[in-house]
Amino acid sequence: MPDAIIVFTTAPNEEEARSLAGLIVERRLAACVQVLPKMTSVYVWEGAVQTDAEHLLLIKTLDEKFDELAEFIRANHSYQVPEIAAVRASSMSVAYREWIGEVLASDDT
Repeated sequence: MPDAIIVFTTAPNEEEARSLAGLIVERRLAACVQVLPKMTSVYVWEGAVQTDAEHLLLIKTLDEKFDELAEFIRANHSYQVPEIAAVRASSMSVAYREWIGEVLASDDT
């Protein structure tokens, strides 16, 4: 059984975050995407410290979907270098893991 992962990306506003989330789920690149409320990100870009409001997306998927999901994010994101970071879900309820597998195996796209 493939490993479940949680992929993180951010979006500059709620509209883009919801759009990305909907498209990711519709294309069965993930079983679920949570869009978290606005937060503040502090980062270095082009040699200077930047501070911006962003929305965090938590994308629940399988390791085997990562490359396709990452390519989709790069192609559909407004950022030149979007965050695409994944962590393995080392512990997950069996029922939730099975649900992710069932959703992503679905041909209802």
